[in-house]
Amino acid sequence: MLNERAVGWWRVQWLLLTLVPVAVLAVLGALITPARPWLLTIAGALAVLGLACAFFFPLWWFRVHRWEVTDEAVYVRTGAFWQEWRIAPMSRIQTVDTVRGPLEQAFKLATVIVTTASSKGAIKIEGLDHALAAELAERLTRITQATPGDAT
Repeated sequence: MLNERAVGWWRVQWLLLTLVPVAVLAVLGALITPARPWLLTIAGALAVLGLACAFFFPLWWFRVHRWEVTDEAVYVRTGAFWQEWRIAPMSRIQTVDTVRGPLEQAFKLATVIVTTASSKGAIKIEGLDHALAAELAERLTRITQATPGDAT
């Protein structure tokens, strides 16, 4: 299961993405007098919508994202309307990476990226406690080294 701090991390990401266009519209509204009413109205509506989404979506994502690692495969389920269940057999894993962006570091979280020979791309397990992510990367590395196959 993902760490509960992932909800806060996703909320901050959403708020930052909302802040940029709201700030641009507010500054333009302050500078362009004839367009002020509609620019500030759009900025306000976008701010309200962004706040609502920042509250609702991270909770929803936390409820629908799942992952599991066995000795045979890595399983990741994402999505709410269009659910995606990805399975990467250990014999197909090429690399295991741990990534921690600035916001993830602030929330003590990390993302484990499992690269396979799949044309679909890498599997990402986001919102993990940074210590768990390190342990998971080490475990996956051990299992894939012991698994026969050429990962192609």
